[in-house]
Amino acid sequence: MTAGLVLAYLPSPPQGAWQLGPIPLRAYALCIIVGIIVAAWWSDRRWRARGGQPGDVLDVALIAVPFGLIGGRIYHVITDWWRYFGDDGKGLKAAFEVWDGGLGIWGAVAFGALGGWIGCRWKRIKLPSFGDAIAPAILLAQAIGRLGNYFNQELYGDSTTVPWGLELYERVDPDTGRRGIGVIDGVSNGTVLEVAHPTFLYELLWNLIIVALLVFLDRRFRIGHGRLFALYVAGYCVGRFAIELMRSDEATHILGLRVNVLVAALVFLGAALYVVMAPKGRETGLSMYWPDRAKVLAAEGAVGYVPPTLDDDGEFDDVGDGEFDNGEFDDRLDSGADGDHDGYQDELDQDEIGDEPSEDDSDEPDHVVDDVTDDAVTDDDVTDDAVTDDVATDDAVTDDEAGTAAPVGAEAVEAGGRRGGGRGRARRRCARGGRIGRRSRGGARGDGRIRRRDRRRHTG
Repeated sequence: MTAGLVLAYLPSPPQGAWQLGPIPLRAYALCIIVGIIVAAWWSDRRWRARGGQPGDVLDVALIAVPFGLIGGRIYHVITDWWRYFGDDGKGLKAAFEVWDGGLGIWGAVAFGALGGWIGCRWKRIKLPSFGDAIAPAILLAQAIGRLGNYFNQELYGDSTTVPWGLELYERVDPDTGRRGIGVIDGVSNGTVLEVAHPTFLYELLWNLIIVALLVFLDRRFRIGHGRLFALYVAGYCVGRFAIELMRSDEATHILGLRVNVLVAALVFLGAALYVVMAPKGRETGLSMYWPDRAKVLAAEGAVGYVPPTLDDDGEFDDVGDGEFDNGEFDDRLDSGADGDHDGYQDELDQDEIGDEPSEDDSDEPDHVVDDVTDDAVTDDDVTDDAVTDDVATDDAVTDDEAGTAAPVGAEAVEAGGRRGGGRGRARRRCARGGRIGRRSRGGARGDGRIRRRDRRRHTG
């Protein structure tokens, strides 16, 4: 081993804890806290970008995070029981000292999911939708948490001579005199006991790669119904399986394999099966909530909710999951042959507007007044279809306005254009929120038909 190679090795931190008076400041705990904060911030941004309400993520996190920490510690103590209850174990008290390190990710995810389920039930949020929004952020938090293993000199692999090998120092506890690599409260005396593979760093980098991949897949394929969360679990398992085989620190073995190797394989199979079997598409807007809360939010002005009375035939549920989401609506729009989505509009014309009027009908001017009156969208209709207040104020046309001031000829063309444009804006806002009301669409289509008839009459 040459001096040049030694200088290329990664040094470990001289210590992992500092005393601030009577309070110990531990790097491992700080990394966990930073990871939680970053995950909560990013999860909230992703949740609101999908149409969720502000504050939902924080409310659920207040339950899920403690559950995750407790579950991670329980898993670690169970699988490494000999560290605490063996012949030279640390004792029951040490089992509760989370700041000294030792959180099993499988227990953290399982118990965190349980806490998330409880929080989502409380907030009336659909758990799969919530899991998809927070999946990349959780894995990023795991990557940040791995830095704590670096300060604790843990999660390392076999001895190596690669340039990025990790130097493991002998640490001495000034209070007890204990010596060794894993003395978390100790301070390095400068003696290098081993140069090993930094498997914690391998996992950190793998996690960042999967985070980037999840974000890309989510944007490219609009993944939902819990499938993105399952992809996160499956992707993490692949990396953890390989990295566990490289580790040389003490661990519980089953059938000659480290217990985490077996768990990673089993969890991967379950996650992969869920990805294949779960519905495609993505929930957005109020479709991410249970119907009772969706109705409350719709009444408060949030967009994206279609009451069951307006969608009782499941017209907008093409995946058979009882729900309609942006992805499904976009698929219906994309069925058209041109930019105006004629394929979908023709279907709506037959369903809601009726057949094209005959030439004889078009010569009767009173049909125009009737059509305008019938197709006018009142403020109540706009409210039922979950259009925001400003749209209702600017774009809604009441029956009185339509009946008493119905224009004819060129004035009808201009007035119809203004009403049609308003309906178009309302329709686009509803579609972005997650769903669209039929009567708003019917009014917009009706105004367009009125304009075409008036245009033919005026030019004829």
